Amino acid sequence: MRQEILSGVERRRRLSDAEKLRIVAEAASDGALVADVARRHDITRQHIYQWRRELRDNGRPLIGQPNFVAVELTERDESREIVGPAEDPGAVGAHHIEIMLRNGRSLRVMADVPDKVLHRLMRIAERS
Repeated sequence: MRQEILSGVERRRRLSDAEKLRIVAEAASDGALVADVARRHDITRQHIYQWRRELRDNGRPLIGQPNFVAVELTERDESREIVGPAEDPGAVGAHHIEIMLRNGRSLRVMADVPDKVLHRLMRIAERS
């Protein structure tokens, strides 16, 4: 029986979540190519894509990416106002926001909706 002895550094590395996050953020920076970042860190491009997807699915923002989006203020259109059955339109917190998504759809919610709920709604609307 023939045996082969591998001498050298083990190829499987264990990267911490912080290191993965830093690499994904580096790949997301302006002008960065995923292939270059992967080569620099001696990993495959697929690792970066997988980590990016896991972060997005878990709702975690990337380090180095702003969490701000462009906002356009428009005149209030009373004819389009959506009022629930037990909601007083004059009450504080009865303000709505409308978010235009990348796929062209818009999402209209109460201004005081929790961030986690809003993020989930945006992901659902973008995927459908």
